[in-house]
Amino acid sequence: MTDAERRTALEAIAAEVRACTNCRLHEGRTRAVPGEGDPDTEVVFVGEGPGFNEDRLGRPFVGRAGDLLVKLLASIGWRREDVFITNVVKCRPPDNRDPQPDEIAACAPFLRRQLEALDPAVVVTLGRYSMARFMPGARISTAHGTVRPVDPSTGAASALAFAMYHPAAALRTPAIERESYADIAAVPAALIDARARREATAAEPAAAEPAVTVEPDPEPDPDVASMPVVAPGDEATPQLTLF
Repeated sequence: MTDAERRTALEAIAAEVRACTNCRLHEGRTRAVPGEGDPDTEVVFVGEGPGFNEDRLGRPFVGRAGDLLVKLLASIGWRREDVFITNVVKCRPPDNRDPQPDEIAACAPFLRRQLEALDPAVVVTLGRYSMARFMPGARISTAHGTVRPVDPSTGAASALAFAMYHPAAALRTPAIERESYADIAAVPAALIDARARREATAAEPAAAEPAVTVEPDPEPDPDVASMPVVAPGDEATPQLTLF
């Protein structure tokens, strides 16, 4: 996919998100929040859902949690403009409650198509609902700071998932904030690993075609070769027809 095709695909998805009425969340939204960032990035951050400020502005992670995310990125020399940021649900759940399974399912095709267009090397999950999408069955208390290959059915065809706590949880708990800084410090190494995996996959030779053995034509049977040729219509027996 070219750069222009990727941008066009992401803009088309964003337009569909803004007009979406596939679940109850559209009823109370001010603005849908498709996501934003560098379409050429190798790293996508996936949160849970928009909050009050995101709903008002139509942009992801622009409140206090977004401020902390910017600081976390700055700690490894990155800017939010260097990555792509989105959520598993694109509209704000009422009173910032947790997104429900049917709401996540309604938004899943948008996220899948975004990942197909972006083709990231690393997907950083922010919070347990995002992590559940890419690391099914994992517990965030033990999985944060770890990586796992992403199921291609999520839309990320060849990527590693890196689990982190949601920045909102870090704001509430100083210990989690300290762990979040330690976790994000490992993301660049995960990106290097993901690049190496992709390069190794691309370098794998195609499966060799099985060799075809050509048998030499058999020597003609002297008795057969010496038999007289029977002209059509002179056969002693009917000719066999193949259907």
